[in-house]
Amino acid sequence: MERPVVLCGLGRVGWRVLESLRAAGIPVVVIDIKTEPNDPRLAGATAFKGDCRRYELLEQAGIKDARGVVIVTSDDLVNISTALLARKLNPTARIVVRMFNQNLIARFGVAVKNTVALSVSALIAPVMALTAVSGDTLGAFKLDDGPRQISELVVAGDSELIGKRIAGLAAEHGFTPLAFVPASGGSQFLLSVKSDTALSPGDRLVVCGPPLALQKLLQRLRGDLLPGVQWAGVLRRWFRTTRRTLLEIDLSVKIITLVLFVTLFVSTLVFRFCIGTAWGDGLYQTVSIIATGGELHGENKPEWVKVFLSVLKLAGAALIAGFTAILTNYLIRARLGGALEVRHVPDGGHVVVCGLGNVGYRLVQELIAMGERVVAIDKTPDGPFIETVRRMGVPVFVGDVTVPEVLRQVRADSAKAVIAATDSELGNLEIALLVREMNTKQRVVVRLNDPEFAEAAREAANIKNAISAPALAAPAFAAALYGDNMQSLVAAAGRTLVVIDLIVNDLDDHLNGKSLRAFVLDYALLPVALSGQDLNNVRGYRLKIGDKLTVVAELHDFERLLRFQKPVAASCVVVDAFPAIATVLLTTQVRVQHQCTTEEASAMLVTLPMVLRDGLTRGEAQELFEQLEHEKVTSRVV
Repeated sequence: MERPVVLCGLGRVGWRVLESLRAAGIPVVVIDIKTEPNDPRLAGATAFKGDCRRYELLEQAGIKDARGVVIVTSDDLVNISTALLARKLNPTARIVVRMFNQNLIARFGVAVKNTVALSVSALIAPVMALTAVSGDTLGAFKLDDGPRQISELVVAGDSELIGKRIAGLAAEHGFTPLAFVPASGGSQFLLSVKSDTALSPGDRLVVCGPPLALQKLLQRLRGDLLPGVQWAGVLRRWFRTTRRTLLEIDLSVKIITLVLFVTLFVSTLVFRFCIGTAWGDGLYQTVSIIATGGELHGENKPEWVKVFLSVLKLAGAALIAGFTAILTNYLIRARLGGALEVRHVPDGGHVVVCGLGNVGYRLVQELIAMGERVVAIDKTPDGPFIETVRRMGVPVFVGDVTVPEVLRQVRADSAKAVIAATDSELGNLEIALLVREMNTKQRVVVRLNDPEFAEAAREAANIKNAISAPALAAPAFAAALYGDNMQSLVAAAGRTLVVIDLIVNDLDDHLNGKSLRAFVLDYALLPVALSGQDLNNVRGYRLKIGDKLTVVAELHDFERLLRFQKPVAASCVVVDAFPAIATVLLTTQVRVQHQCTTEEASAMLVTLPMVLRDGLTRGEAQELFEQLEHEKVTSRVV
């Protein structure tokens, strides 16, 4: 019987991890503080109710014989404590830990042997960011030359893709086809995708490629081409900054300031027209009397002037005291940062991120790395990421995103996309509906927790990009059990595809010296990148130490590779006919197979058909067949 995986914690992420492990055919033993062992949702999985930090409970769950442990509770301390105890009880099992603390994510995996710490926010942020930019993303992974996006192209009835061949589209847009689901007929995956197939209405094509190239193609297919970032003129930007600043000032400050300036103006008029001073002298005398209580220069002042000066001194003293008190109180309370942020907001083409928690901060990082212009909104002025995000050059507004005026200030209606990533599911849904009121065609990416709620929002509320964080992140926790080289796990066209980095790093590594073509054929892998090599020109290439090969595979094929299950060497290549120019090649192959002389090999080639090579794996036989086909040799694989 296969060794089980111990799963600790059945929250929203835990249930999804359980589903992913069951889908992979892996037996699971569950420990949860709330779930009853007879819960029908467990679908036969063994369960223990209690605290996963208990020594005896972990032993009952079979921790000592487990192949791996996945710990996904909602408390960092519980997760870390359980991981350390699990490592003590089983020194060799693979441990995957959910972590919220950003500083511990990278460090904990290094400190504890054979342990991987994962963050839900780090897992979902790249996909959410790519969805906001391109509008349709199934998954994402990174190569040395930049990120790659996995998306699905749907051929509509009036699509420009109709009649085009898959190979031509792939060359034109720089993508790699992963799966092809025709409107009628069976699905094709990875190496079985026939590149010469012409697309028809209703066909679906799953591809991976650079985000920018796929973004342009997807937007053109949907007919929603968006302009780039649109900046207002300098005068217009400063005007709206000034206007916003004035609107931010308290009414009491406005009133006392108005009274003070009216007093200055009236007094200056009195000095100019009644006393006969110049304009400048009149203003100077007024300010001096109000500010310092000074006397009017000159002798023999009329009685009415003395009365006027007395009233001006009293009014001035009161006005100065009131103005100072009100303005000081306002400046202590005032937050004019939002007013000054206005001039940094484009008129359109930017991405608005609502909520600067762990997910929001990661989103800002991803979007900036993609070269997007970002504007952020957060409800609390003392959020842990606000100042960091501002130092990244991103304007941050402090306010309640569910207030329409806040969304108007960041120009959500003309943005490229709005991402609702707050910690409140209800708030995120409210943001989506408010943005749709402002612009019915606006792209909104909504972060939700409950997978059923996300599905209902997509179907009933037509919020296409409602993303369930647990459903998106859970497969990665399951995939991490297989090793550090797992980049991503994606559900596409009804199958589970994994993106893997394979590194040839040891003299006796099972990859070292292996033919690349034979290797990918034997394990049904689709290569998408090879360090320092062009995959379009690697005929006959053999893997060597230091090579990093990134491939896409179906989950069961990857499991077979990890277990080092060698492919069956039961294939042979039969030659039926060959031109004279291929004689040297065939003679060499016969000599290798039969360990004979050149003359003996030439004699064997006289009788056709003949077995050229036997005892080959499927990949080796197919590679030899392709080599012979290139030399115009008629052959077949048996």
